[in-house]
Amino acid sequence: MTNFNYPKTEKLKKNTEITLLFEKGKWKTHGNIRIIVLKDKPSTPVDNTKVAVSVSKKYFKKAVHRNRIKRLLRECYRLNKQIFKEAFGDKSMAMLFWASPVMPQKFHDVEAQFIQLCQAQKKT
Repeated sequence: MTNFNYPKTEKLKKNTEITLLFEKGKWKTHGNIRIIVLKDKPSTPVDNTKVAVSVSKKYFKKAVHRNRIKRLLRECYRLNKQIFKEAFGDKSMAMLFWASPVMPQKFHDVEAQFIQLCQAQKKT
């Protein structure tokens, strides 16, 4: 049985880790989803996979809309965690962004873009 939970240990919350992610991470974009990833290396040790989600206030002024997109992105990660780990590794830090002013209509649209982003990473 697949593990679909999103425990506290997988949430990227420490300011030092987020700063390190922005300083040394690699950016990838596919469709409306942008991700910054830092894989486990000797110079930057990562304990386990950690993920955070962010939506720009520039594009979505209302918190209701930002929170909706963040919920969709977290749900995409939660349901497709195995695909994410195969693409980016078991030990990596990542932050997902919604890089478009267009509000997603359906969860399946966001999920399809997330899966395509992971598959594009596998090929490289």
